[in-house]
Amino acid sequence: MHFYSVMSSLILLVLLLCVSDSESLKTLKNLAVRCGGSLTIPCFYNEKYRSNRKYWCKGKVWSFCKIVAYTNTNGSLSVTDHPTQNMFTVELKSLQDSDSGYYWCAVETGGGSDDGDYLYLTVSSDPAVSVINSRVSGQEGGSVSVQCLYSSKYKNEKREWCRFKDWRCFSGGRTDTSQNSAVLVTDYGKGSVNVEMRGLQKSDAGWYWFSAGDVGVTVHLTVTERPSITTAVTTVSATVETSINDITSGSKTMTKNPETTKAELNGNTGLIWVLLAVGLGLLLILTIIIACMLAKRCNGNQTETSGRVSNTAVHTTLTTESPVIYSAVNHNKKKSSSALDHENDVIYSSVTTTTKKKTLSQAVGDDEVIYCSVVVE
Repeated sequence: MHFYSVMSSLILLVLLLCVSDSESLKTLKNLAVRCGGSLTIPCFYNEKYRSNRKYWCKGKVWSFCKIVAYTNTNGSLSVTDHPTQNMFTVELKSLQDSDSGYYWCAVETGGGSDDGDYLYLTVSSDPAVSVINSRVSGQEGGSVSVQCLYSSKYKNEKREWCRFKDWRCFSGGRTDTSQNSAVLVTDYGKGSVNVEMRGLQKSDAGWYWFSAGDVGVTVHLTVTERPSITTAVTTVSATVETSINDITSGSKTMTKNPETTKAELNGNTGLIWVLLAVGLGLLLILTIIIACMLAKRCNGNQTETSGRVSNTAVHTTLTTESPVIYSAVNHNKKKSSSALDHENDVIYSSVTTTTKKKTLSQAVGDDEVIYCSVVVE
């Protein structure tokens, strides 16, 4: 009897040495992923391990697991520490069937045995559970939906949506998570579950998982700030905000260095006056040029009008005069003359006025006749 009790104690001691299930380090115990897919696994640790080195280890027995990667490594497998969240994540890419097995989230303690928590990963072409998008985001005050799938083998298993932050789970129906946010889990009973989170808050951001039975898949939610303005007035508001910032910045600058600001203002005022003077000068020159052009055109019109009036006057004078000029000539009769036998004879003579030679030559034509009456006494 004593022998059996000793053996039981030895077996218990071996199990304690080979298996670690620390409360200082936590993760999911059973995860599933589709062959060729990717998966991010969050590992949460106690605040006392914030500055300790973390690593990812593969193997069923804790004491003999093989370290695969330490924190701050990249590649097909990366381990990233998030000290402010007391968490580190392990990202696995392009997973194959051979990647199935036991893994450990581990932390170096600096003395004695390291601390770790295990999980089992199943990689298959038909995983027990999966999600359409493993990373989703929504605006503060808005909503977000996650489409979750499960295998027909788990149709009779309990299906839940859980949060790593407080390890709280939500099943079918509506559940209030805070004063302004709620989780609505709709189970269609045909291999699909829709999870809708409404009234999102900043505190809702973080890691979640969907599970059917004891198998789960991780999902990360990002909550962004709600825009302070509507889309319709984005441009106007942005312009106003920029102007306000410029004014504020200018006010601060004037407060810090009034002399520099005053000098800059005087320089700007002088530049404005120079530009104004140049503009007025150009306007004056343009006005003078236009006035000269108009005056020149008016003088040309007056000269042409004067010529036309002169020609008209000459024509009128010449045409109004009679084409026949009558002249009376008194001649004293001489007794010695025998040529004039009769008193009433008429002598035709041509009289040319010397004072208006040019005018008469223009006025009298070649065929016109000037009649003169000569009276013989």
